[in-house]
Amino acid sequence: MLGGTGARGWRRVAGSGIAAWAAAAWPVAREAVAGSGLPWRCGGTWFVGLDALPNGPDGRMGEAEFPWQEVGLEPVPLHPAQLSVTREGYPRQGEEESESAFRFRQLRDAAHLDGLLPVGPERRRMVREPHGWILGLPLNAATADAAPLVVWEGSHLVMGEALRAAFYRCKGAPEDHDITEAYQAARKQVFETCPRVEVPGRPGEAVILHRHLIHGVAPWAEGAWAEAPGRVVAYFRPLLPRVADWLREEG
Repeated sequence: MLGGTGARGWRRVAGSGIAAWAAAAWPVAREAVAGSGLPWRCGGTWFVGLDALPNGPDGRMGEAEFPWQEVGLEPVPLHPAQLSVTREGYPRQGEEESESAFRFRQLRDAAHLDGLLPVGPERRRMVREPHGWILGLPLNAATADAAPLVVWEGSHLVMGEALRAAFYRCKGAPEDHDITEAYQAARKQVFETCPRVEVPGRPGEAVILHRHLIHGVAPWAEGAWAEAPGRVVAYFRPLLPRVADWLREEG
């Protein structure tokens, strides 16, 4: 399940197979978002869309096969893709978000590491979803400043080293190991040492992120535009069998 992202921790690819898959997925995704009945977060500006795209376990959408060769990933069983949708005004503060969390979303793009979930009333960070890699496929037209993906280049190296150190003395189940302080300290180092890069995309392109890469979403810029219902990206994050696999350096 290696992503081949190199020292930057991410790569962008394009191809006719990716374009064909996006074209087949787009009308299905648009209908799924419209018919979900699920609330939009961030004051009505972000549709989370977990498991919202009804792709097959092989990734196929209708007659369009999943473009494994073009994205350069080893075929694995896929979950229904997340459909992440942002629209004009993102982010606004929703009722579900504290003042400090909202400021972090505004000023730091809600920068995070996938797979770490807040557990318990104190929301301690634990690795509950050890993803192999993250793959995003834009599905519709949008300007580059319509709340694009943001990455901190090289942050996977900082985070990987810090997380492996945090687990070195782990006793008990790895998925219950509290790494909150180690994660927050490493992310602070990332902000101080790694370049922030906006990564807009369009249909026919795909972006692959290393599983340890810090990333987020930039605010919707004034004058930005996206085809209704907003900028739509399908995300896949297949799981690895063990936290130990997630901690490995390669990927």
